[in-house]
Amino acid sequence: MCAYTGHEVTFWLRSEGSIERTKPKIERYSSLMIADLEKAKTLVGNPMGAFMYPRGLIRDWNGLTAEDIDKLIEKGKENLKNNVAIEFDMAKAVKGADIVIESMSEDPKAKIGVYEAMKDLLDENTILCTNSSTMLPSTFAEYTGRPDRYCALHFANTIWKNNTAEVMGHPGTDPKVYDKVVEFADEINMIPLQLHKEQPGYILNSMLVPFLLAAQALWANEVADPHTIDRTWELATSAPAGPFKILDIIGLETCYNINQMNLDANIEGTTTYKINKLVKAIFDVLKMSATLERGISQRRKN
Repeated sequence: MCAYTGHEVTFWLRSEGSIERTKPKIERYSSLMIADLEKAKTLVGNPMGAFMYPRGLIRDWNGLTAEDIDKLIEKGKENLKNNVAIEFDMAKAVKGADIVIESMSEDPKAKIGVYEAMKDLLDENTILCTNSSTMLPSTFAEYTGRPDRYCALHFANTIWKNNTAEVMGHPGTDPKVYDKVVEFADEINMIPLQLHKEQPGYILNSMLVPFLLAAQALWANEVADPHTIDRTWELATSAPAGPFKILDIIGLETCYNINQMNLDANIEGTTTYKINKLVKAIFDVLKMSATLERGISQRRKN
Protein backbone atom coordinates (compact mmCIF):
# COMPACT_ATOMS: atom_id res chain seq x y z
CA MET A 1 0.00 0.00 0.00
CA CYS A 2 2.89 2.36 0.70
CA ALA A 3 4.30 1.71 -2.77
CA TYR A 4 0.87 1.92 -4.41
CA THR A 5 0.28 5.36 -2.90
CA GLY A 6 3.61 6.69 -4.20
CA HIS A 7 6.01 6.10 -1.31
CA GLU A 8 9.45 4.54 -1.81
CA VAL A 9 9.55 1.20 0.03
CA THR A 10 12.47 -1.02 1.01
CA PHE A 11 12.02 -4.50 2.41
CA TRP A 12 14.85 -5.56 4.68
CA LEU A 13 15.42 -9.33 4.62
CA ARG A 14 17.65 -11.22 7.03
CA SER A 15 19.16 -13.52 4.39
CA GLU A 16 19.30 -14.03 0.65
CA GLY A 17 17.38 -17.26 1.16
CA SER A 18 14.37 -15.15 2.19
CA ILE A 19 14.15 -13.59 -1.26
CA GLU A 20 12.72 -16.81 -2.73
CA ARG A 21 9.76 -16.44 -0.38
CA THR A 22 9.46 -12.66 -0.46
CA LYS A 23 9.51 -11.85 -4.18
CA PRO A 24 6.58 -14.17 -5.04
CA LYS A 25 4.59 -12.63 -2.15
CA ILE A 26 5.22 -9.09 -3.40
CA GLU A 27 4.24 -10.12 -6.93
CA ARG A 28 1.14 -11.96 -5.66
CA TYR A 29 -0.16 -9.08 -3.57
CA SER A 30 0.57 -6.58 -6.35
CA SER A 31 -1.39 -8.69 -8.84
CA LEU A 32 -4.28 -9.15 -6.38
CA MET A 33 -4.51 -5.40 -5.88
CA ILE A 34 -4.59 -4.68 -9.62
CA ALA A 35 -7.11 -7.50 -10.15
CA ASP A 36 -9.42 -5.97 -7.54
CA LEU A 37 -9.17 -2.61 -9.30
CA GLU A 38 -10.19 -4.34 -12.55
CA LYS A 39 -13.16 -5.93 -10.77
CA ALA A 40 -14.16 -2.54 -9.38
CA LYS A 41 -15.02 -1.37 -12.90
CA THR A 42 -17.95 -3.83 -12.90
CA LEU A 43 -19.31 -2.06 -9.80
CA VAL A 44 -19.64 1.33 -11.51
CA GLY A 45 -23.33 2.17 -11.68
CA ASN A 46 -24.20 -0.62 -9.24
CA PRO A 47 -25.95 0.69 -6.08
CA MET A 48 -23.91 -1.84 -4.08
CA GLY A 49 -20.67 -0.48 -5.52
CA ALA A 50 -20.28 2.04 -2.71
CA PHE A 51 -20.21 -0.86 -0.22
CA MET A 52 -18.08 -3.30 -2.21
CA TYR A 53 -15.26 -1.31 -3.82
CA PRO A 54 -11.65 -1.80 -2.57
CA ARG A 55 -11.45 1.15 -0.18
CA GLY A 56 -7.67 1.17 0.10
CA LEU A 57 -7.18 1.38 -3.66
CA ILE A 58 -9.88 3.96 -4.44
CA ARG A 59 -9.87 6.94 -2.12
CA ASP A 60 -13.27 8.30 -3.18
CA TRP A 61 -15.94 6.23 -4.94
CA ASN A 62 -18.38 9.10 -5.55
CA GLY A 63 -18.68 9.94 -9.25
CA LEU A 64 -15.92 7.50 -10.24
CA THR A 65 -15.99 6.17 -13.82
CA ALA A 66 -14.45 3.10 -15.43
CA GLU A 67 -11.99 5.44 -17.17
CA ASP A 68 -10.94 6.84 -13.78
CA ILE A 69 -10.27 3.31 -12.55
CA ASP A 70 -8.20 2.59 -15.67
CA LYS A 71 -6.00 5.56 -14.72
CA LEU A 72 -5.64 4.20 -11.18
CA ILE A 73 -4.65 0.81 -12.62
CA GLU A 74 -2.01 2.38 -14.87
CA LYS A 75 -0.58 4.49 -12.04
CA GLY A 76 -0.82 1.59 -9.56
CA LYS A 77 1.17 -0.74 -11.83
CA GLU A 78 3.82 1.94 -12.28
CA ASN A 79 4.11 2.61 -8.53
CA LEU A 80 4.20 -1.06 -7.56
CA LYS A 81 6.95 -1.69 -10.12
CA ASN A 82 9.13 1.35 -9.41
CA ASN A 83 8.71 1.99 -5.67
CA VAL A 84 9.69 -1.39 -4.20
CA ALA A 85 13.25 -2.49 -3.40
CA ILE A 86 14.77 -5.37 -1.43
CA GLU A 87 17.87 -4.96 0.74
CA PHE A 88 19.92 -7.39 2.87
CA ASP A 89 22.12 -4.74 4.48
CA MET A 90 20.13 -3.31 7.39
CA ALA A 91 22.08 -0.03 7.44
CA LYS A 92 21.31 0.62 3.78
CA ALA A 93 17.68 -0.46 4.19
CA VAL A 94 16.87 2.04 6.97
CA LYS A 95 19.08 4.94 5.86
CA GLY A 96 17.01 8.07 5.23
CA ALA A 97 13.71 6.35 6.12
CA ASP A 98 10.86 8.54 7.38
CA ILE A 99 9.19 5.53 8.95
CA VAL A 100 10.29 1.94 9.62
CA ILE A 101 7.66 -0.73 10.23
CA GLU A 102 8.73 -3.94 11.98
CA SER A 103 6.55 -6.81 10.73
CA MET A 104 8.09 -9.91 12.27
CA SER A 105 6.22 -12.88 13.70
CA GLU A 106 5.05 -12.68 17.32
CA ASP A 107 8.38 -13.68 18.89
CA PRO A 108 9.48 -11.19 21.59
CA LYS A 109 13.16 -12.25 21.60
CA ALA A 110 13.42 -11.97 17.82
CA LYS A 111 11.82 -8.53 17.85
CA ILE A 112 14.17 -7.29 20.58
CA GLY A 113 17.14 -8.63 18.64
CA VAL A 114 16.16 -6.66 15.55
CA TYR A 115 15.47 -3.47 17.52
CA GLU A 116 18.87 -3.66 19.20
CA ALA A 117 20.61 -4.25 15.87
CA MET A 118 18.71 -1.38 14.26
CA LYS A 119 18.68 1.35 16.90
CA ASP A 120 22.10 2.84 16.09
CA LEU A 121 21.46 2.71 12.34
CA LEU A 122 18.25 4.78 12.26
CA ASP A 123 18.32 8.47 11.38
CA GLU A 124 17.52 10.81 14.27
CA ASN A 125 14.05 11.71 12.96
CA THR A 126 12.98 8.24 11.81
CA ILE A 127 9.74 6.99 13.36
CA LEU A 128 9.72 3.30 14.32
CA CYS A 129 6.49 1.30 14.40
CA THR A 130 5.60 -2.28 15.23
CA ASN A 131 2.93 -4.11 13.26
CA SER A 132 2.52 -6.63 16.08
CA SER A 133 -1.02 -7.97 16.27
CA THR A 134 -1.07 -8.70 20.01
CA MET A 135 1.99 -7.28 21.80
CA LEU A 136 2.23 -3.92 23.55
CA PRO A 137 4.76 -1.31 22.36
CA SER A 138 5.73 -0.61 25.99
CA THR A 139 7.18 -4.14 26.08
CA PHE A 140 9.83 -3.15 23.53
CA ALA A 141 10.18 0.63 23.85
CA GLU A 142 13.37 0.53 25.94
CA TYR A 143 15.14 -1.63 23.32
CA THR A 144 14.44 0.72 20.39
CA GLY A 145 16.77 3.55 21.39
CA ARG A 146 13.93 5.98 20.59
CA PRO A 147 10.97 5.21 22.87
CA ASP A 148 9.46 8.66 22.22
CA ARG A 149 9.41 7.94 18.46
CA TYR A 150 7.97 4.44 18.75
CA CYS A 151 4.39 3.15 18.64
CA ALA A 152 2.21 0.45 17.12
CA LEU A 153 0.69 0.59 13.63
CA HIS A 154 -1.36 -2.55 13.05
CA PHE A 155 -3.02 -3.45 9.75
CA ALA A 156 -5.74 -5.95 8.93
CA ASN A 157 -5.28 -8.58 6.23
CA THR A 158 -5.97 -7.64 2.57
CA ILE A 159 -5.62 -4.02 3.64
CA TRP A 160 -6.31 -2.73 0.14
CA LYS A 161 -9.92 -3.75 0.85
CA ASN A 162 -10.05 -3.85 4.66
CA ASN A 163 -8.20 -0.58 5.09
CA THR A 164 -7.85 -0.37 8.85
CA ALA A 165 -4.79 0.99 10.65
CA GLU A 166 -4.84 0.74 14.43
CA VAL A 167 -2.52 3.35 15.96
CA MET A 168 -1.51 2.67 19.55
CA GLY A 169 1.14 4.52 21.51
CA HIS A 170 2.71 3.69 24.86
CA PRO A 171 3.09 6.08 27.83
CA GLY A 172 6.40 7.37 26.44
CA THR A 173 5.26 8.01 22.85
CA ASP A 174 5.56 11.67 21.86
CA PRO A 175 2.01 12.90 21.00
CA LYS A 176 3.40 14.69 17.92
CA VAL A 177 4.91 11.41 16.70
CA TYR A 178 1.58 9.65 17.31
CA ASP A 179 -0.17 12.31 15.20
CA LYS A 180 2.38 11.88 12.41
CA VAL A 181 1.71 8.13 12.33
CA VAL A 182 -2.03 8.86 12.09
CA GLU A 183 -1.30 11.20 9.16
CA PHE A 184 0.88 8.57 7.50
CA ALA A 185 -1.86 5.94 7.81
CA ASP A 186 -4.24 8.33 6.06
CA GLU A 187 -1.63 9.00 3.34
CA ILE A 188 -1.57 5.31 2.42
CA ASN A 189 -5.38 5.21 2.16
CA MET A 190 -5.98 3.59 5.53
CA ILE A 191 -8.65 4.63 8.04
CA PRO A 192 -6.66 5.45 11.20
CA LEU A 193 -8.27 3.84 14.24
CA GLN A 194 -6.84 5.64 17.26
CA LEU A 195 -6.50 3.83 20.59
CA HIS A 196 -6.47 6.00 23.71
CA LYS A 197 -4.44 3.53 25.77
CA GLU A 198 -2.50 0.30 25.40
CA GLN A 199 -4.58 -2.84 25.02
CA PRO A 200 -3.26 -6.36 24.29
CA GLY A 201 -4.78 -7.34 20.97
CA TYR A 202 -5.69 -3.73 20.19
CA ILE A 203 -9.32 -3.34 19.04
CA LEU A 204 -9.56 -5.87 16.22
CA ASN A 205 -7.72 -8.79 17.80
CA SER A 206 -9.32 -8.25 21.20
CA MET A 207 -12.46 -9.43 19.42
CA LEU A 208 -10.91 -11.75 16.81
CA VAL A 209 -8.46 -13.84 18.89
CA PRO A 210 -11.10 -15.25 21.33
CA PHE A 211 -13.24 -16.16 18.31
CA LEU A 212 -10.35 -18.01 16.64
CA LEU A 213 -9.39 -19.74 19.90
CA ALA A 214 -12.97 -20.97 20.35
CA ALA A 215 -12.85 -22.51 16.86
CA GLN A 216 -9.47 -24.14 17.51
CA ALA A 217 -10.74 -25.53 20.83
CA LEU A 218 -13.64 -27.24 19.03
CA TRP A 219 -11.09 -28.85 16.71
CA ALA A 220 -8.55 -29.79 19.41
CA ASN A 221 -11.25 -31.32 21.64
CA GLU A 222 -12.52 -33.36 18.66
CA VAL A 223 -15.95 -31.75 18.64
CA ALA A 224 -15.82 -31.06 14.89
CA ASP A 225 -13.31 -30.85 12.05
CA PRO A 226 -12.10 -27.48 10.65
CA HIS A 227 -14.19 -27.76 7.47
CA THR A 228 -17.40 -28.28 9.47
CA ILE A 229 -16.55 -25.49 11.91
CA ASP A 230 -15.91 -23.06 9.03
CA ARG A 231 -19.08 -24.14 7.24
CA THR A 232 -21.14 -23.66 10.39
CA TRP A 233 -19.92 -20.09 10.85
CA GLU A 234 -20.30 -19.18 7.17
CA LEU A 235 -23.84 -20.59 6.90
CA ALA A 236 -25.07 -19.13 10.18
CA THR A 237 -23.64 -15.61 9.79
CA SER A 238 -23.30 -15.19 5.98
CA ALA A 239 -19.60 -14.48 6.59
CA PRO A 240 -17.36 -15.00 3.53
CA ALA A 241 -14.79 -16.93 5.59
CA GLY A 242 -14.83 -19.09 8.68
CA PRO A 243 -12.21 -19.08 11.46
CA PHE A 244 -9.85 -21.60 9.87
CA LYS A 245 -9.81 -19.77 6.56
CA ILE A 246 -8.94 -16.64 8.54
CA LEU A 247 -6.15 -18.56 10.28
CA ASP A 248 -4.77 -19.58 6.88
CA ILE A 249 -4.57 -15.91 5.94
CA ILE A 250 -2.96 -14.91 9.24
CA GLY A 251 -0.42 -17.74 9.02
CA LEU A 252 0.09 -20.79 11.22
CA GLU A 253 3.40 -19.59 12.66
CA THR A 254 1.77 -16.41 13.95
CA CYS A 255 -1.16 -18.46 15.26
CA TYR A 256 1.22 -20.81 17.09
CA ASN A 257 3.25 -17.95 18.61
CA ILE A 258 0.11 -16.17 19.87
CA ASN A 259 -1.24 -19.37 21.44
CA GLN A 260 2.17 -20.07 22.99
CA MET A 261 1.83 -16.91 25.09
CA ASN A 262 -1.01 -18.51 27.09
CA LEU A 263 0.12 -19.69 30.52
CA ASP A 264 -1.20 -23.21 29.94
CA ALA A 265 0.35 -23.64 26.46
CA ASN A 266 3.01 -26.07 27.75
CA ILE A 267 0.85 -27.92 30.26
CA GLU A 268 0.04 -31.30 28.76
CA GLY A 269 -3.66 -32.04 28.51
CA THR A 270 -4.85 -28.42 28.39
CA THR A 271 -6.84 -27.23 25.39
CA THR A 272 -4.13 -24.72 24.40
CA TYR A 273 -1.50 -27.46 24.54
CA LYS A 274 -3.62 -29.69 22.28
CA ILE A 275 -4.29 -26.80 19.87
CA ASN A 276 -0.62 -25.96 19.44
CA LYS A 277 0.35 -29.61 19.07
CA LEU A 278 -2.03 -29.86 16.10
CA VAL A 279 -0.99 -26.50 14.64
CA LYS A 280 2.73 -27.29 14.94
CA ALA A 281 2.28 -30.66 13.25
CA ILE A 282 0.64 -29.01 10.23
CA PHE A 283 3.15 -26.15 10.22
CA ASP A 284 6.10 -28.60 10.27
CA VAL A 285 4.67 -30.54 7.31
CA LEU A 286 4.15 -27.33 5.32
CA LYS A 287 7.65 -26.13 6.19
CA MET A 288 9.19 -29.43 5.07
CA SER A 289 7.18 -29.34 1.85
CA ALA A 290 8.36 -25.78 1.11
CA THR A 291 11.98 -26.77 1.76
CA LEU A 292 11.71 -29.74 -0.62
CA GLU A 293 10.05 -27.55 -3.24
CA ARG A 294 12.87 -24.98 -3.03
CA GLY A 295 15.45 -27.77 -3.32
CA ILE A 296 13.76 -29.16 -6.43
CA SER A 297 13.54 -25.70 -7.95
CA GLN A 298 17.24 -25.05 -7.28
CA ARG A 299 18.25 -28.35 -8.87
CA ARG A 300 16.21 -27.48 -11.95
CA LYS A 301 18.04 -24.15 -12.23
CA ASN A 302 21.40 -25.90 -11.92
